[in-house]
Amino acid sequence: MNDVCPKCGLKKELCVCETIAKEEQEIRIRVVKRKFGKEITLVEGLDESYIQVKEVAKKLKSKLACGGTVKKGVIELQGNHSTKTKEALINLGFNPKAIEIG
Repeated sequence: MNDVCPKCGLKKELCVCETIAKEEQEIRIRVVKRKFGKEITLVEGLDESYIQVKEVAKKLKSKLACGGTVKKGVIELQGNHSTKTKEALINLGFNPKAIEIG
């Protein structure tokens, strides 16, 4: 019984809950200056109940070759990676029209 999705009731192999959730997310990407003039890129708007934010952060850090963390559902990436982050999120299956850089 562990191989059944609790949200839709389908088997985990057939479950499309995360794919549907990726299409519906409203994501905001912004760059913020921190101590000593260091810049970080914030990725906000990911719903933790549908999407595994830590897995997305891990994939972004790998693709962008930077460090980062997840704090309160917000992905923090070291450096200014706003446009590259949008491209990487699109490649991960997120809706390009719902990603806002600002």
